[in-house]
Formats: sequence, structure tokens, C-alpha cells
Amino acid sequence: MATIAAGRKPATTPRENPLSDFVWTGVDKRGTVIKGETQSKSVNLVKAELRRQGITPRVVKAKPKPLFGKAGKSIKPQDIAIFSRQLATMMQSGVPMVQALDILASGQKNPRIATLIGSIRDEVSGGSALSEALSKHPLYFDDLYQNLVRSGEGAGVLDTVLDTIATYKERIEALKGKIKKALFYPAAVMAVAILVSCILLIFVIPQFQSVFQGFGADLPAFTQMLVNLSEWMQSYWWLLLLVVAGSIFGLIAAKKRSRKFAQFLDRMVLKIPVIGQIMHQSAIARFARTLGITFRAGVPLVEALETVSGATGNIVYENAVRRIREDVAVGYPVNMAMKQVNLFPHMVVQMTAIGEEAGALDTMLFKVAEFYEQEVNNAVDALTSLLEPLIMVVIGVVVGSMVVGMYLPIFKLAAAVG
Repeated sequence: MATIAAGRKPATTPRENPLSDFVWTGVDKRGTVIKGETQSKSVNLVKAELRRQGITPRVVKAKPKPLFGKAGKSIKPQDIAIFSRQLATMMQSGVPMVQALDILASGQKNPRIATLIGSIRDEVSGGSALSEALSKHPLYFDDLYQNLVRSGEGAGVLDTVLDTIATYKERIEALKGKIKKALFYPAAVMAVAILVSCILLIFVIPQFQSVFQGFGADLPAFTQMLVNLSEWMQSYWWLLLLVVAGSIFGLIAAKKRSRKFAQFLDRMVLKIPVIGQIMHQSAIARFARTLGITFRAGVPLVEALETVSGATGNIVYENAVRRIREDVAVGYPVNMAMKQVNLFPHMVVQMTAIGEEAGALDTMLFKVAEFYEQEVNNAVDALTSLLEPLIMVVIGVVVGSMVVGMYLPIFKLAAAVG
């Protein structure tokens, strides 16, 4: 009998080949040509599986990879919410986690999501907990998501926690959509006004300028200003475009690199009429819902506050929540710590105090979140109704001013002739 030489390690088992995507064409028992895609380790295994299903394979080949990078759309938070709810539903139905992940991966139309879920499935099938597998993809599963899943695993209620996460993400994304809508309209007013002005200055006013040159008289001051501005725009429009684009990219880069500058911008946004109030309400809603869901999942309060600080969407509120965490860590009640930062409305502080006294902090926080989410909805709808006619007024003023400026010389000439 052969023996292993002393000091020599036995040969390790070769690593299992990862699954690959294959496309195939075959004929079923009725003679119908059918096509499909499947994941397997080799072409032969695909053919064997097709024959087992009563399909005679004709062509089986590896799925061609895209020429430029990965195919598919980028993965959005809404996709993660859908994944969470689907996984929760399958686990509640008794489907084992690895099998559930395999089903979800094979059923995705977006290859990027399929690859992500497939990677998680491989980690879980290799013995890792789901929270550990998710931690390998922090771009899509943040600390909050990982902490909630870890708590669900510890308490044995992972399916319930995943369903709660899905609902949370859907609500947060809906709230973000409202905020984007609120910020879009003022930007749209400015953009349309600038665009109309540029079109008039570059294409319309030069037509009048050739007429003015035949008058042989001095132009009114306002008309002369428009003519000078039109000449500048025709020669240096590219410079204006460069300055605007450079300013936008510069602000974005400065906000990403400098926390102080980002805090300054967030503070200024909170002071803008109407928009600032919406941002306040949004930050409070996100704070309340995130803290409520982490507390209900069993995450320790101090750790939950650390996670919540980054979910408010505003650095001013983020710093305030960190101060609350420091106070809670040394023994202060949450409501007292919230009162000290002087940022949360009295109603929110009082409802938090009632929740703490009644032992139902999470329930009270959810009520706060629902109230402020509704306030955001109402404020955005009101802002939209207000800005729709305002856009027309702004455009009318811009266009009307330029039209009057162009006809002033004609009126002046008519008066002189008369």
C-alpha cells in the first residue's frame, strides 16, 4: 500500500470550477426548435441536462462577453430592495438560502445584478454567513444593511428582517425621489431662462442689429446693452459654457474632497426658503425611520446611532446625530440628547420621550417618520404647483424684455418721423 512520505502534505483537492453562462439551441420531442440560456461548468454538462429534459441539443456555446466592459445597467438601490424582498419571500416559503440565491441569480435580466447575487451565493455555499457575504460588496450593501442582516441571523428572523429592509429601502428611495423633484424645478427655471436668453442673444438679436445699422442714429441704452451682449455671446459663448461647466464640476469635486465645504453647502441649503424646510423634514424622516428599524432589529442603541448618522442625507444632521450618540453613550436618554443639539422640533423630541418611557421607541419613531414623509410629499406638491406658473413668468419676462429692447429703436424712429 502506498504511503505518503513523511513531511509531505497530501495533495489538495483542486478548486471547483465556477459556473459559466451558456446559450443553446435544441429541438424538443414535438420537433420545435427552442433556445435558452443556462449556467453550468461545461458544455457537456449543459448537453446532458438538456437531454434529461427531453431536448436534443444542436448548438451549445459559451455566452459571448460584451466588447466594452460589463453589459447591463448599473445596480440601483431599488434593485437591492427588490432583491431583499424576493429573498425574504423565498426564505419564508421554506426555500434554502443557497437555492434561493441561485434562483434569483439565474432569473435576473441585468447581468450585473446576476453576477452580484452569484458571488453572494458562492460565498454562502462556501460556509459564510449572509452578512459576511454581503460585507464583500459594501458599494451595494452598506453598514446599516449588514448590521440588520447580522442581527436577523442572530435572532433567527432573517426572513422578517430582509422584508423589513426591503420596505425601508423603498420608502427611503421614494423620499429621495421627492427631494430630487423639489430641487429639479428651481434648477429647471434657471436652466430654461438661461437657454432662452442665449438663443435670443446668439440667433435673434443679430438679425435686428443689421437693421439698426441703417438707422444712422444712436441706439437707446438698453438696446445698445443687448447688442453688446449679443456680440460678446457670439464670440465667447464657448467661454461661458466652459465657466458654467467648470463651476459645476468644481463644486462637486470640492464637496467630495472637503468635508468643511460640504458642510457649508448643506447648511446653506437648509436656509433656502421652502427648499430648506423640505430638506429639514426629509432629514428628520430618514433619521426616525432608520433609527426605528435598527432599534427594532435589536441593534444596540449606541451602535444604531452610529449607523444612522450617515443615513440622514445632510452633514449638519449627521454631526448632530454623532453628538447624540456621544451623549447616549455616557447615559443620557435619547430625547434629552436630541434636545441638546437644538435641531429637532419639539414634537419630535416629545414623541421620542414618550416612546422611551413606554418602551416603544421604535413604534414612536416610525410614527414620526410617517408624519414627516407626508409633510415632504405635501411640500413638494405645493412647490411644484407654485413653480409651474413661475417658469412661465420668468420666461415671459426674459423674452419680453429682449423684445422690448429690440423694438425701442423702431419706436424712437417712429416718434421722430411723426
